[in-house]
Amino acid sequence: MNLPEIFSKSDAIHVEKINGTVVDYFIFPEFEIHRNRIPPHCTQEWHFHSKIEEVIVVTQGELVLSWMENGNLKRRPVVQDEIIRVKRSIHTLSNETDFPCLFTVFRFVPDGVDKRELIKQDKTILKKN
Repeated sequence: MNLPEIFSKSDAIHVEKINGTVVDYFIFPEFEIHRNRIPPHCTQEWHFHSKIEEVIVVTQGELVLSWMENGNLKRRPVVQDEIIRVKRSIHTLSNETDFPCLFTVFRFVPDGVDKRELIKQDKTILKKN
């Protein structure tokens, strides 16, 4: 059946990383969502993704996104309600503030098909009787 599902923290895979980041992973067949808490003055390891797309929404605080571009280090602060589309960049995230930062990551494997029109149009409004 196509009924809504609601997930809580107890449904997640909870991981406390060595670098201090706390992550709750919600893994589904075609995508993944994870909620992160990165403590003050913490930096994640440099990494990249070969197949997945990662989209990050900062929900509280400030992150610094660092990435390599043509052999040069680039950095930009990202604040609450801003969105990062990581693509396949070599990147890291850090919290350079004195307060925790919360962010949500959406991960999926793109197939190269432009689905914008489908996404914009896929809504059927039901009329009241």
